[in-house]
Amino acid sequence: MFIPCDRGGDSAAPDFKGFTLLMPAVSVGNVGQLAIDLVISTLDMTKVGYFYTDCLVPMVGNNPYATAEENSTELSINAEVYSLPSKKLVVLQIRSPFIKNKYRPFCETLLSWVKSSKCARVVLLSSSHAYQRDDEQLLGTPLRYLLTPDLEKAIGGRMKELNWKEMEKVAAYPGISDTDKVLHIPGGGITKLLFTESCSEGIQMAVLLKFCSEGDNIPDAFVLVNYLNEWLQLIKSEVSTVGSKWKIPSSWRLLFGNGLPPALF
Repeated sequence: MFIPCDRGGDSAAPDFKGFTLLMPAVSVGNVGQLAIDLVISTLDMTKVGYFYTDCLVPMVGNNPYATAEENSTELSINAEVYSLPSKKLVVLQIRSPFIKNKYRPFCETLLSWVKSSKCARVVLLSSSHAYQRDDEQLLGTPLRYLLTPDLEKAIGGRMKELNWKEMEKVAAYPGISDTDKVLHIPGGGITKLLFTESCSEGIQMAVLLKFCSEGDNIPDAFVLVNYLNEWLQLIKSEVSTVGSKWKIPSSWRLLFGNGLPPALF
């Protein structure tokens, strides 16, 4: 359930009609969440509310996007909503893992909110275990996309212009039969369930994912957010150096320390 921030006594829900909802799956390497951090920090998005749910592990911490001592003590919780009306963009950032057996209730609540808020489409940033790719998925780029039928009708041609590679289906019974193909996203968390539910509900959803392994997943996050930017053009992409395009949130310095190259600060 979405709860707007109370700003100066004004707790009216913001209008998201026609907006693109961008969110992460809690998946291998936390790549989607890291990519969302880069989007929120770079676009200097405003926190407009919270997504209240009992499906996520509770947590609280300081402002992950603090820019000065004055706003560093603001509190953040496990699911928060940020908005940028000038780009018709709303972002749901998820900061904690799901409680066991709570995937489906979360997806139902989320899609109900998408419908009631009249968001135009949902873009889910995800990842999948690199070591579980089949032979076909080992070829070419480690990036893939999926579109629900309703979004395919609207923008399918754009993906072909970008020369993007759609996520392949794999054999349901490998080594026994190759005729039955299924969508398989190991390590993808809620990705498959949310995508299939969106297909059934007639919701326009795109999944952008990267095959990766657990470890230092900062490079994977940059690759995924650049992939997103090819399509949505959130920032100008003329500059080739990664560090100058995306703004590193202050929380990364505390989490990753010297793991980040100096050029990124």
